Amino acid sequence: MSPGVPTLENLPLMDVAGRAARVRDQLEGAGYDALLVTRLPNVRYLSGFTGSAGMLVVAPEELVLLTDGRYETQSREQLEAAGVEARVEIAPGGAQNPVLAQLVAPYPRLGLEAHGITWAQQRVWAGAFTGVTLVATEDVVEGLRRVKEPGEVARVHAACAIADDALAATLPMLADAPTEREFALALEIEMRRRGASGTSFDTICASGPNGALPHARPSERRVQRGELVVIDFGCIVDGYCSDMTRTVSVGDPGPEATRMWDVVRASQQAGREAVVAGVACAEVDRACREVIDAAGWGDAFSHGTGHGVGLEIHEAPRVAKASGGSLDAGVVVTIEPGVYLPGIGGVRLEDTVVVTDAGADALTSFPKHLSIESAAA
Repeated sequence: MSPGVPTLENLPLMDVAGRAARVRDQLEGAGYDALLVTRLPNVRYLSGFTGSAGMLVVAPEELVLLTDGRYETQSREQLEAAGVEARVEIAPGGAQNPVLAQLVAPYPRLGLEAHGITWAQQRVWAGAFTGVTLVATEDVVEGLRRVKEPGEVARVHAACAIADDALAATLPMLADAPTEREFALALEIEMRRRGASGTSFDTICASGPNGALPHARPSERRVQRGELVVIDFGCIVDGYCSDMTRTVSVGDPGPEATRMWDVVRASQQAGREAVVAGVACAEVDRACREVIDAAGWGDAFSHGTGHGVGLEIHEAPRVAKASGGSLDAGVVVTIEPGVYLPGIGGVRLEDTVVVTDAGADALTSFPKHLSIESAAA
């Protein structure tokens, strides 16, 4: 591991214990008496619990985690480690509804995360929770997660540093004409070796014409000299994701591909320079899009400019043409414009940045070079 790659022991603590109180502050006047948190990223955010099955009841005077026997020891240890005062209830998955009904019975109006349950689940609970009215809620916890505390930013930064370091170790193998799948696998292994617990999403390595597909899957196609290669990847550190894209070529890809890369590079820089606390999300997207429009490739920029990153690889806010709202200090977002020409290839350049009152601080730092041979010279 390179000296610059952080370790978990060096990361600052997070105020997990204080987060439930921020949810409680929203209960009064919200139209419900308690909130049932079912989305696992939100459960983790509020409690520190990382298991694959768990629900959290956030009420004015108590916090209760309901999980199953697989996580009895883990849940208690993780809540204690996070300093979270909560009661843990254990019940088998098939027998949890009666336990949950008892937990929520004191609260006549129960908030449910509208994006965290199925219609079938809501119907079951509507019948099981006697005397309780279910109220759909949206973005209660996600709204709190939007602005990151310093410990969260540090974890995203640590994941970005691992990704930076792994790409530096892996990029030279492109000169040996690996398959896209071989390169993607090697990159994922290098991130794991450096301490990542997993990948943020399925790694993209898209060479030549495959690069025209923004979310191409790595194939058995071999990377050739003189063609564009889009590499989009990230990893997870202590639950927090990183996201970065670089587009490179082994040698000179020719004047048209070079022009594509230069235009996207200028677009991405314009987007980064537009980021500052208080700016409208749509304004950042416009800054990127204007550069690509002026080059005549506006129709080839087929997605939004960016998205929030944290416990999930895609979270609020969206940075897109139709996005509402603005960027607050402490928000972590990507800036990732692209141009995609069917049958030819694509270019995307992406950084993850944290919004500040003075602008955007980049959390990804791998250099942007088109030719890996020129960069190595």
